[in-house]
Amino acid sequence: MAENSSKYYVPESSPWPLFGSIGLFLIAIGAANFIQQSTQFGQNTLRADGTWGQYVLMAGVLWMIATMFFWWRDTIKESLTGLHNEQLSGSYRQGMIWFIFSEVMFFGALFGALFYARWLIIPWLGGAGNNAMTHELLWPGFQAMWPLTTTPDGRTTQVMGAWGLPAINTAILIVSSITLTIAHHALIVGERGRLILFQGITILLGLFFLSLQVYEYYHAYHELGLTLEAGIYGSLFFFLTGFHGIHVTMGTLMLIVCFFRILKGHFTKENHFVYEASAWYWHFVDVVWLFLFVVVYWL
Repeated sequence: MAENSSKYYVPESSPWPLFGSIGLFLIAIGAANFIQQSTQFGQNTLRADGTWGQYVLMAGVLWMIATMFFWWRDTIKESLTGLHNEQLSGSYRQGMIWFIFSEVMFFGALFGALFYARWLIIPWLGGAGNNAMTHELLWPGFQAMWPLTTTPDGRTTQVMGAWGLPAINTAILIVSSITLTIAHHALIVGERGRLILFQGITILLGLFFLSLQVYEYYHAYHELGLTLEAGIYGSLFFFLTGFHGIHVTMGTLMLIVCFFRILKGHFTKENHFVYEASAWYWHFVDVVWLFLFVVVYWL
């Protein structure tokens, strides 16, 4: 295969994109039903007894894990057999850049929803400008403040402070970006021991972040009354932090795969784009968290 490396490699037909689409469909349908059922009838915990959504969601997650395993296996085989040349490497870089750009737009929409509610809708409901009549008709007792700790039906919640677990998680992600950069440099200069050490530290930091976020959600639900039912503040809080947590999970999984490939000696200083792409993604996730920490927790 190596003698054909000067030609652009076109991979064979693969079933994995179709399988991936099926998995994403199952996750979307299952998650939507699970969340919708778990917030009905004033429930204060995320559970969906007697519904099918949780089972579809779990099936979709397992399906996606299996799909990624086999898809990545095929891609790794292509790389190790010399099919990936400089031209294909350039295409991979362009693809990763556009993928991260699409993620920027995704989070931009989520932050846009927060800004729209906070700086436009809340003053409008509070009667700012020429909206005094609207204020009296829709919500006479409404006070224009953020975050909203009282819902229209009278439920109250507490605010998640910035200087507890969120600040710790911010420090964790900042340190993880530093350790990953050290590991990346070690790969380039050929220091295998330092590469393995700091790659492992980065993975542990990612897992620690996710563990603290799970505890933060438990604390929010059971001690603060901050749930998906807690009006627009609760919805946006879990929407933004939850999707970021999913991205941290994806990034951690990518780093774990790279870690095992490092142990097998798959990467060289000339050929390690998949590692570089994982690093790009991790740094992007860290930057998103910094914006999220400031806008959601701090301000």
